[in-house]
Amino acid sequence: MPPKKTTTKSTMTKSHKDALAEGRRQGNAVRRYLVALKDNKPRRGRAPKPENLKAKLAEIEAKLAKADPLQELQLRQARKDVEKRIASGATETTVDIAELEAAFIEVGAEYGERKGIDYSTWREAGVPADVLSKAGIHWSRRS
Repeated sequence: MPPKKTTTKSTMTKSHKDALAEGRRQGNAVRRYLVALKDNKPRRGRAPKPENLKAKLAEIEAKLAKADPLQELQLRQARKDVEKRIASGATETTVDIAELEAAFIEVGAEYGERKGIDYSTWREAGVPADVLSKAGIHWSRRS
């Protein structure tokens, strides 16, 4: 006869639930900051003026009329690229990086310690050295 299964319902303690909630809060703060760093990297060079992009678009349209099939294909892609740049400039939203940075500074050291993330890994992820210093994450700490 197989052993009788006992059904014990385990419940989480309040402190366990609080620890999970804190971990989620820290993880969200770190994630939002890293995403903002990645998305807000400036492009190299000078940003084109919208009127220059519109002129480029008109130039592409004019060339399309007399292009051979291969050139037409390339010009259609160029047109899409220019239209995308025009649209992204018009709908660009700015993220308050300072607010996200402050949230990261508050939780970064504890999160990194709990997850075993060292200084060099934070730097590889794009976090500036001064932000790590403010967060209490120093290069001299070794695991």
